[in-house]
Amino acid sequence: MEQIQLYTNLQYLPNDLKSEVNNFVEFLLAKRKKELKKKSPRYGSAKGQIYMSADFDDPLEDFKAYM
Repeated sequence: MEQIQLYTNLQYLPNDLKSEVNNFVEFLLAKRKKELKKKSPRYGSAKGQIYMSADFDDPLEDFKAYM
């Protein structure tokens, strides 16, 4: 649909419906803006947030009987 057609159709609506159309257009624009903001995580983006203790690979005392 072309802009001229939309504008022409909008002129024939009463003011309360024009208000609803305006609210809907604002909703659609906000929704699109949210979709554009979504980014996929990049490699290395969690750097410094995850750590492992120095004794991570050491055997556990609870399993000495099984070893």
